[in-house]
Amino acid sequence: MVAVFAPLAGLLLGFLDFVWIKFVPAPFGGLGNSIAVWAVAAFLLTYYRRWAMGPAIAGAVIMLVVAVPTYYVAATLIQNDDWSNIGAPSSVLWMGLGVVAGVVFGAGGVLARSPGRLRRPALGLPAAVLLAEIVLRPDGLAYTLVLIGLAVLITVLAGRTGRDRILALAWSVPLGALGYLLMITTAFRGL
Repeated sequence: MVAVFAPLAGLLLGFLDFVWIKFVPAPFGGLGNSIAVWAVAAFLLTYYRRWAMGPAIAGAVIMLVVAVPTYYVAATLIQNDDWSNIGAPSSVLWMGLGVVAGVVFGAGGVLARSPGRLRRPALGLPAAVLLAEIVLRPDGLAYTLVLIGLAVLITVLAGRTGRDRILALAWSVPLGALGYLLMITTAFRGL
């Protein structure tokens, strides 16, 4: 299932992300240009597909890596961007960062639905990356409210109990701060 579903999810993510950026107005349109949204997509893929850890990580990585060239293909088809963007160094860098995000958030999706001490911190990962993006990319109050609303919504939908949701949101603050520090020390800062 991973070999079929993950590439299809990547094709959809890359194409729909570009369409979203192109046609959805602000503040919601900013979600299409969000590194956090792609990380959340990797988390949700593995959380809801219920794969074991190895296949889940592979699936999240495949989805994110496939989404990058698909995004540039959509840009070429929709607004006549240059085909060379698909293999540009920035595209390759994005694919590399997709591997890292796929590992972290793919594993997080599995841990968030597994019993154990890491379940609630893992459940807080989507909110954490969305909160980190608020600091990394301050695009105004309206976009900040959209990211906060999305962070809460995903936590509420993925959490099993009220206690899970509250503790996951509590975990998201220190994890978001850590994520922000990691993002500013990597290539995410310049992209």
